Amino acid sequence: MVTLSLPQRAAAPAPPPPSDDAALIEVSLTDPDRFAVLFDRYADEIHRYAARRLDDVTVADDVTAETFLVAFRKRARYDLNRPDARPWLYGIASKLISGHRRAETRRLKALTRQAPERAAGFEERSAERVTADGLRPALAAALAKLGSAERELLLLVAWAELSYEEAAQALDIPIGTVRSRLSRTRTKIRRSLESHT
Repeated sequence: MVTLSLPQRAAAPAPPPPSDDAALIEVSLTDPDRFAVLFDRYADEIHRYAARRLDDVTVADDVTAETFLVAFRKRARYDLNRPDARPWLYGIASKLISGHRRAETRRLKALTRQAPERAAGFEERSAERVTADGLRPALAAALAKLGSAERELLLLVAWAELSYEEAAQALDIPIGTVRSRLSRTRTKIRRSLESHT
C-alpha cells in the first residue's frame, strides 16, 4: 500500500510587532502572546530603575516581573490614546517599589552615615568637595528627608529620565502638580546640600 504524504503547510509567520505601544497592547487583547514584545522593549529599563531605587537586584527582579504581570492583567484598561507605555509601566513599578519604601529609606540613611574618604592634600580635599562622591552622603540624607511623593517624582525624572508629561502620566497627577512639586523638591534638596557644605 502506498501512502501519500501531503506537504505540511508552514505556519504563517507572526506579523511584526506594532511600533507603538498602544497598538501592541490592543493586539495583545486578542493575542496575549504579543504582550511579550512590551516586556522585551522595557523590562531592562524598568529593572535598572528598580535596582537603583532598591539597591537589591533580587527584589528588583521581583518588582520587574510583578510590574509586567500587573500590566498584563490591566492591559484592557490601558488608554490607547497614549502611544508610549513607559510612563504607565513606571507608574506600576513605582507603586510596587513603594511597598519597599522602608528599605529604601534605611539605605539612604545608611549612605548618609558613610563619611567620604578624606584626601591627603589641600588640592585633593578641594577637588573632593566638588565631586559627586563627596556629596553622596549629603544627597542621600536630602533624599531620605523628602516625602515619598516628592522622592518618587524626583527619581522618575532624574533616574528614569521621564519628561514632566510622562511623570504626570506615571503618577496620575496633573502636569501643574509635577512642576510645582519638582520646584519645591529641588529647593529642599538645594537647601539641604548647602547646609552640608
